[in-house]
Amino acid sequence: MRVVCLLSGEHPSLPAAELRCAVRVEETGAQLAVGECADPGRLARLALTHRVYEYIADCPASEEAVDAMVRTAALEPDGTFALRVRKVEGAALATPALGLERRLGGMIPGRVSLSAPEITYGLVCSGDRCYLGRLVCEPDRRALDARRPYSRPFFHPGVMMPRLARALVNLSGVEPGEVLLDPFAGTGGTLIEASLLGVRSLGLDVDPFMLAGARLNLPGAEVALADAARLPLRSNSVDAVVSDLPYGQSVQIRGETLERLYDESLAEVARVLRPGHRAVIVTHRPIDGIATRHLRLIDRFEQRVHKSLTRRILVLERPTGSAER
Repeated sequence: MRVVCLLSGEHPSLPAAELRCAVRVEETGAQLAVGECADPGRLARLALTHRVYEYIADCPASEEAVDAMVRTAALEPDGTFALRVRKVEGAALATPALGLERRLGGMIPGRVSLSAPEITYGLVCSGDRCYLGRLVCEPDRRALDARRPYSRPFFHPGVMMPRLARALVNLSGVEPGEVLLDPFAGTGGTLIEASLLGVRSLGLDVDPFMLAGARLNLPGAEVALADAARLPLRSNSVDAVVSDLPYGQSVQIRGETLERLYDESLAEVARVLRPGHRAVIVTHRPIDGIATRHLRLIDRFEQRVHKSLTRRILVLERPTGSAER
């Protein structure tokens, strides 16, 4: 199925990267991606996509071209319908969205229902193109927001929000039934999102207080006290790793340096990860040099958290054919 995806504007490139776990992306624009989806059931796992439409047509961003596109499409809904227009920032078409909805909706035969349509058509305007499609999926971002950290049984400041945690799990490429490891599990946010996708989630941490909190947040969680630099796991035993590396004074208090901790823990990640599989690592300082001693860099993203803190996301892969460590 060819699809048009309206992406979140939370980051310029991370939403399209996450989308690749469900769609073979062929074209991207501002808050938009177009591609082929072989399994529409995978779309519901997305965190950074607003809506996915089955592609009908596209045209230049002008009123005349949009009108002609809708007429040529000859839409014949087999139930009540609504047509929604979404213009992302920078869209060249100047016509107000509400005016477009009224005019284009009038070109479609059938009964309009704005509150509970059986069929929803969408016109997405991005840059100098407009895309027409039929809604096939609207990922439940409200459910993600309902799991925000301060609403959990155990809360600790500075943890990752569920939308980002889910996106990172998707970036890892892990599939239901496979094993995902978080060697710095903290309060269990990554484990929660992976578990909801049917993934077997393993959490390790050196802090027993945080592990107790993870057990409260995810009853029955597979978590254990362990040093990330000496993982109690067999080589080639996990399918994906997703983790937010620690930073700040807590590491110094335990007598470690961050550089040594990162180097030793990433060496262990490379050892336990299956060849050809991915680790998605979050840090708050540049560690590309350390990471690429052990794994191949596939992609990287930066996200400004506040004035003095930038979150860095590295997508890494253990090369196939790499020797067991």
